[in-house]
Amino acid sequence: MATTAFARTFARLLSDRGGLTRSLLAVGLLVLGGWCFWAARARVTLYEVSSEARVELDAAAYPIQSPLLGRVVEAHLRVGQAVQRGDVLVEIDAAPEQLQMRQENVHAQGLDLEVIRLRSQVAAEQSARAEEQRTAQLSLEEATGRVREAEAAAKYADAELAREQKMKEAGLVPPRDLERIDADARRLRAAFENTETAARRLPQEQATRDRERDVRIQRLYSEIAALEEQRNTVNAGVQGLKYEVERRQIRAPIDGRIAECMTLRPGSVVEEAESLASIVPSGQLRVVAQFPAEAALGRIQPGQTATLRLDGYPWAEFGSVSATVARTAQEIRDGKVRVELAINPSASFRGRLEHGMPGTIEVAVEHVTPLALVMRTTGQWMTRRP
Repeated sequence: MATTAFARTFARLLSDRGGLTRSLLAVGLLVLGGWCFWAARARVTLYEVSSEARVELDAAAYPIQSPLLGRVVEAHLRVGQAVQRGDVLVEIDAAPEQLQMRQENVHAQGLDLEVIRLRSQVAAEQSARAEEQRTAQLSLEEATGRVREAEAAAKYADAELAREQKMKEAGLVPPRDLERIDADARRLRAAFENTETAARRLPQEQATRDRERDVRIQRLYSEIAALEEQRNTVNAGVQGLKYEVERRQIRAPIDGRIAECMTLRPGSVVEEAESLASIVPSGQLRVVAQFPAEAALGRIQPGQTATLRLDGYPWAEFGSVSATVARTAQEIRDGKVRVELAINPSASFRGRLEHGMPGTIEVAVEHVTPLALVMRTTGQWMTRRP
């Protein structure tokens, strides 16, 4: 009786186990089919992640460096300070150059006065020559008149002498009177010749005086040229000193705000090419990230969406910053590729974005099926096997 009950129970257990197996098999096949359908038709987003991301302005920050070694006289550097192009940020001691520049300016002014004096002499010489030429012309005209007058008197005396000689031949004039008339005629001819000679000498004398004045004027012009050359040299030196003085006034190259700076006080000494501050210009914020070359080249393309989570701002509390890839560098530097992303206006970040904020960025680079992802991973694993 006991054997019959055991056999019946065992048979029933055998019949129940076969049904459970079939049920489990059916459920397993259903799950496997669902998984295969999901693996073949579903889409999974692949991300490239970089922890070397930061918020930057689209205009690069300008570094401010000391152009030379010197002692600080004044400093106007404060983090966050708004500056305009041309504002003096740091002034380095330029007392020696300024003193030398004043000395050179005084020297140049003295040369200017000397040049003015010489030019006045040239003008006086030229004016005197013109006046002398006018006087010589009047003298020549006067001498010409005297020549004509002496010529007329000599001709009259010669005619008188000729008449007296005819009258003497006729016995009408005593010899004494003829001799007197002949002496007068000789005297008048001599006076005419002397007057004519003096008249011819006037232009020659004036030409000689003109040549002497030309020599003096040329000498003055030579002195003026030498002084002007010296003055130009001094002025060039003054310009060089002005440049040196200007170099000691370190000015803001652009409009913006001071992002970081040294603590400088009057009396501090700065070295040549020492970084003093940096100015961040006004502009639009963007995200700049560095990706490994194998992750960026050919995978990260303009237009892809990205999410930036800022360090120090928990994303569950502050949210994240949505961005879009704008451009990808085509050159590799230190094994990294620079990627620039534009911040979307609808970013859900509940804080204030500022230049320099670091964070981690995720770029959606591809949408694949799970089956393709498994096959790709398997292929990569097999490729890496020794």
